[in-house]
Amino acid sequence: MATNEIRLVLVTPEKTLLDAPVTALNFPLIDGQIGILPGRAPMVGRLGYGPLSFRNETGKEVVYYIDGGFAQVKGSEVSILTSRAVKPENIDITKAQAELEEARNRSASGDIEIKDRLEDQERARQMIAVAKAK
Repeated sequence: MATNEIRLVLVTPEKTLLDAPVTALNFPLIDGQIGILPGRAPMVGRLGYGPLSFRNETGKEVVYYIDGGFAQVKGSEVSILTSRAVKPENIDITKAQAELEEARNRSASGDIEIKDRLEDQERARQMIAVAKAK
């Protein structure tokens, strides 16, 4: 692997979806987006919901929707461990819109229920945004 590349490893509980060199990548952390270029200092972060985008060796941009998890940057390797990673063309927008509507209409009385409802709304909104951006 060239020194201007990053090895991206994208893992879900079911399988390793990707293990390939990329030139740059962006993904959501719980407190905002982060961009990674070669030479990035090591870090570990908690993932949010939204688009993982990267440029492969040929310069083509590739996008996945990721659903929380953790990211680790160590040397020239970035590991993304997520509960779900879906390409935009595989997202069912109608289902995501129904999930958003259900989350909006769900009553919540305690802190945990309110937090869960807000997370479900954000997850559905991000899925819709990633699917529509394709």
